[in-house]
Amino acid sequence: MEQIIKKPANIIPRPNLRDYDDALETFKWESAYDQVEWFDGKLNAAYNAVDRHAKSHRRDKVALYWQGVDRNEKYTFFEMSRLSNRFANVLTDLGIEKHDRVFIFLPRVPETYISFLGILKTGAIAGTMFSAFGPEGLYDRLHNSGARYLITNSSLKERVYQIKDDLVDLERLIIVDCDDGVGVADDEVSYTEAMKNASETFDTVQMLPDDPAFMLYTSGTTGKPKGVVHRHLAIVQQHVTTKWVLDLHEDDIYWCTADPGWVTGISYGLLGPFSCGASVVVYDGRFDPEVWYSVIEKYQVNVWYSAPTAFRLLAQAPDAHKSHDLSSLRHICSVGEPLNSEIVHWGVRTFGLPIHDNFWQTETGGILIANYPSLPIKPGWMGKPIPGIKAAIVDDSGCEVARGVEGNLALVADFPSLMLTIWKNSAKYREYFSGGWYFTGDRAVQHEDGYFLFIGRADDVINTSGERVGPFEVESALIEHPAIVEAGVIGKPDALRGEIIKAFVVLAPGYEPSDELTSDVKRFVKTRLAGHAYPREFEIVDTLPKTRSGKIVRRMLRAKELGLPIGDVSTLEE
Repeated sequence: MEQIIKKPANIIPRPNLRDYDDALETFKWESAYDQVEWFDGKLNAAYNAVDRHAKSHRRDKVALYWQGVDRNEKYTFFEMSRLSNRFANVLTDLGIEKHDRVFIFLPRVPETYISFLGILKTGAIAGTMFSAFGPEGLYDRLHNSGARYLITNSSLKERVYQIKDDLVDLERLIIVDCDDGVGVADDEVSYTEAMKNASETFDTVQMLPDDPAFMLYTSGTTGKPKGVVHRHLAIVQQHVTTKWVLDLHEDDIYWCTADPGWVTGISYGLLGPFSCGASVVVYDGRFDPEVWYSVIEKYQVNVWYSAPTAFRLLAQAPDAHKSHDLSSLRHICSVGEPLNSEIVHWGVRTFGLPIHDNFWQTETGGILIANYPSLPIKPGWMGKPIPGIKAAIVDDSGCEVARGVEGNLALVADFPSLMLTIWKNSAKYREYFSGGWYFTGDRAVQHEDGYFLFIGRADDVINTSGERVGPFEVESALIEHPAIVEAGVIGKPDALRGEIIKAFVVLAPGYEPSDELTSDVKRFVKTRLAGHAYPREFEIVDTLPKTRSGKIVRRMLRAKELGLPIGDVSTLEE
C-alpha cells in the first residue's frame, strides 16, 4: 500500500467538505438544488454562472482575469453578465432559437467565455472545439451537430472554409477580430459590430432541468467522434464538486489550465467556479514553466487545477519555481489521466503541497472520485467517491466483486451531471448502461479503505497528455497518405505523457521505407489532426493482425510492442 500523505493542518483551516464520512452517508442530490437559483422548477446554467452574482454583493467582483501574450484584461461578474446578454441578443437577432446548435472555434480568449454563456442564455446548445483541430475534425463535429452558427476568428476561419461547402446546416460565421466590419464576407458577421448594436439586457430563457445546455465530442475506438450532450441540471453537480474537491472559497483566485475545447475547461474552467462566485484566471499562451509560475505569482493563485502531463513537464524544470513567490498556493488538483505517485511527492517537495488526483469523464460532466483537502492522500490512487455517487467495481454481468479484485468501474446512473444523450446516436448511449449501472469503460480496483485505483481502459482509446484520442481517427488520417494502405494505432506507455501514439503502417506498392518518407507522413498527418493526436512513433510492417471481418486487432499490436502474451487468436483471419 502506498504511503498516506496528510496535508499540514494550517493549509486547510476551513475545508468545504469537513466530514466526508457523514456527507457520504447522508447527502442527497435534492438537498443541493437550493445552492443554485431556480425559476419555478426551471433553471439556466449561464444565469447561475454570472447573472445571479451580478445582482448580488459580487456584482463588482472580478470574475475573469485574462492574460494574453501581449495584453491583460479583467471582467467583473456584472460585466460578464452584460456582455453575455449582448451576445445572446446578437444570436436571437440572427434567428437562433431554443435547442439550435452554436459552436465555438477559438483559443482561450474572453470572447470564448462570453459567447458560451450567451449561447446558453438563449436556450441554444453550445459546442466548443479545440483551436488545434484541422478541417476533418471540424467537419465531423459541425456536420454531425448540424450547427447553424460558428464563432471563430480571421485566422482559424481558413480551416473552416476548406469544408464549409459540405456543411449544409452552417449558415454563417461570427468573426471576433474583424473591427468595424472590415474584411467580413457575405456569410460572416462581425462580432465587434454586432455587439456594439446589441442591447445589454436579455431575458434569459428558463430551461427545464433536462434541457440540453452544451455538447462536446469525444473519441471512441471505432467510428467518428460522438457528441456528448449535457443538461442544465449539471450545474448542480459542477457547483457542489467545485466546493468539495477544488475547495473554492469566497476570496480565492482560481486557475484551471484546461482549454474550453475540452470538458474540464467548461465544467471547471467556467461553469463550476463561476457558479461558486470565484475569480477565475485564464492564460492564453503556450506552456512554459517560467510563464506558468509567473501567472500564479502575478494573480496570487490560491487553487490550481491542471493535468499530470503539465506537472511532469514542470518537474523537468526543477529550479523554475525558485525565482517566483508561490506562497499564495494552498490547494492543487489534477485530472485527465492517472497521477503517478512520484508527482504527488514532487508537489510536496516543490510547493509544500501534495497534488490531489480526481477522476471523471466527458460523459459524466462532473467529478466522481477524488482526493479531498480534509482526507489523507493515497499517492497513485484516484481517491473516494463524492457524496451522492455510488461507485463500485463490478464484473461483466454487473455484479459487485470483492474489495481488492479488479473489474469494471461502474456508477449508479442517477447523478445530475451524467450526460443527457449521445447526439443522434441513442444506440451508442444505451451501450453505457446495464442493470442500473453506468459503465465507465475503465478497469479499476477498490481497496478495503474505500480508495479506488485506476488500472486502464477497457477499450482501445488512447490517453495522451490527458486527452482521449480514438485510434480510428488517427488511422483514417494516416491512410489518406498515398504511401500508406493500412494503419493500426495503439497507445504506448510514456513517462511524460502517460501514453504516446504509435502507428504501425503497411506501405503501398512502389514505396520503400526511408527517413524522408517518415518525415513526410508526419508532416501530412499534422495538418489533419490536433497536435496531441499525431503519432510520435512509426513502424512499417508487412501486415496487420485482423479478424476475419477485417477489424484490426490492436491488442495484438500492443502485446507485441510491450512483450505481453498475445492471448486468444481464434477470431483472426488466416
